[in-house]
Amino acid sequence: MPAASLQNPVVIPANLTEGPVRKRFTRTDVERMLDAGIFEGQRFELIDGELIYKMEQKPPHSYSIQLVLDWLASFLGTRVIRVQLSIEASGDDRETSEPEPDIAVLAEMKSEYQRRHPRGNELLLVVEVSDTTRAFDLGRKAMLYASAGVAEYWVLDLNRRMLVVHRQPDGEQYRLIQMFAEEEMVSMQGRTETVKAGDLLPALD
Repeated sequence: MPAASLQNPVVIPANLTEGPVRKRFTRTDVERMLDAGIFEGQRFELIDGELIYKMEQKPPHSYSIQLVLDWLASFLGTRVIRVQLSIEASGDDRETSEPEPDIAVLAEMKSEYQRRHPRGNELLLVVEVSDTTRAFDLGRKAMLYASAGVAEYWVLDLNRRMLVVHRQPDGEQYRLIQMFAEEEMVSMQGRTETVKAGDLLPALD
């Protein structure tokens, strides 16, 4: 009997190996659900048609956002800095993704942002503070921001205690990716103001 079963293996139809079908949401779907109060009190972002739940931030994550904000505001002011607010994706991503970066720097403040979110190519910088989401931030998020035309994308990696800087968007990737250790100085593209990468990180216990 065992020999016979090896000679006649069971073939599983392909459609049974693909897993359950997922409902992909659009921005319009999400807006309607928000208007209906379905997600009241909950925080999430729409990425690739899926609602990514934004977990409660741990103190180091929140503290690092404040450090980055304080440094940027010291020479940009606060008017062009957005904290955890939505931006528009572009191209094929536009209808199924609406990322909410930890920090985004506008090229300029426009009155039309009362009616729509800023587009990626209207931003000078996007920053994600990364702890449990490092792979996602360095992978899919980087592709999403590059496609949207975000000129510069920083991932502040709390676990590895470094800053990963992405520049020169080209399609779904950044052509220039640099890693800055704690003691290294970094600046925004086109700016002279510098900061030590470690000064954007929470102190070690």
